[in-house]
Amino acid sequence: MESRRKRSRGQIVKWICYALLGLLCAVLQTTPGLFQFGAAKPLWLLPLALAVAVFEGEFAGAVFGAVCGLMWDWLAGRTVGMLALELLLLCFAVSAVMQLYFKNSAANFALIASAAALLVLTLDWLFFYYMPGYSGAASRWLWFVLPTAALSVPVCFPLFGVVRRIHEEFKIDNGVV
Repeated sequence: MESRRKRSRGQIVKWICYALLGLLCAVLQTTPGLFQFGAAKPLWLLPLALAVAVFEGEFAGAVFGAVCGLMWDWLAGRTVGMLALELLLLCFAVSAVMQLYFKNSAANFALIASAAALLVLTLDWLFFYYMPGYSGAASRWLWFVLPTAALSVPVCFPLFGVVRRIHEEFKIDNGVV
């Protein structure tokens, strides 16, 4: 009985750590001028959501991705829901792809996370710049979307390491009696 309580407490603490890490990433992503290069800034919430999805599985990762997407929508002052839905689907897909086809390494994660960042930013650009017909939409993609996706790559490595550490620290050993 004590072991079950201890495992339950460990899982609660693990998700509290993920939530605090999510708040830290939201602050880093929305702080004006922090890590900014021209108009581009690195994404922090997307790689965090993807890293949690890789280590925690499809369902938990998708839910955490949706929460990160809601937080991103809210902090960016946008209509709530689009990024939440995108991150929910992306986290589910990335978790499944990483489990089935890729070795769980930081390099593979950075490659997939950068492709995911490019996809999310391109969809955002498509719906909010290109389709409404704003002038200079192509230059916005070239000078904002591409650099933001590139700046997000170095963020993937520390986030992957921190999430791996949290996951390993609170890992449940089912074989232990």
